[in-house]
Amino acid sequence: MIIYKDIITGDEILSDSYDLKEVAGVVYEADCAMITLGAVEVDTGANASAEEAEEALDDQAVKVNNIVNSFRYTETSFDKKSYLSYLKGYMKAVKAALQEKGAPEEEIKAFESGAQKFVKEHLLPKFKDYEFFIGESMNPDGMVILLNYREDGVTPYVTVWKHGCSEMKV
Repeated sequence: MIIYKDIITGDEILSDSYDLKEVAGVVYEADCAMITLGAVEVDTGANASAEEAEEALDDQAVKVNNIVNSFRYTETSFDKKSYLSYLKGYMKAVKAALQEKGAPEEEIKAFESGAQKFVKEHLLPKFKDYEFFIGESMNPDGMVILLNYREDGVTPYVTVWKHGCSEMKV
């Protein structure tokens, strides 16, 4: 299994246990699922008396997004102007990290042009549809994970910057 970590913060962002799809050479998308947590029912085999039935705890089930829950994302918010400002700084940090690790110049150029194209063609036209999350460390300089819904309006998916991730084999 491969765990993808944010190259800025070291937060675990995603893993290949989800069906990853590379888009435009610069991002990974992974479909999510809504899962139910809580509401554990324990059967002791005994019959509850009327009094005990009334005293039973009210155990609430909670629906959560499996990827958001697994990687402990924290929701944040942006307007278009503040997101673009953040993104400009983040892209510079990713470029610096790529240079530091000795990435070939053509890979860095492909990242820069591909990221600009992705933002213009995919992100900005649907900006109001996205939800924004940050990693577990809640470091504002790290990657902001994007969440949106497929055309069916039901299936959520996350989008992460491919070049903003380092791979860790487990």
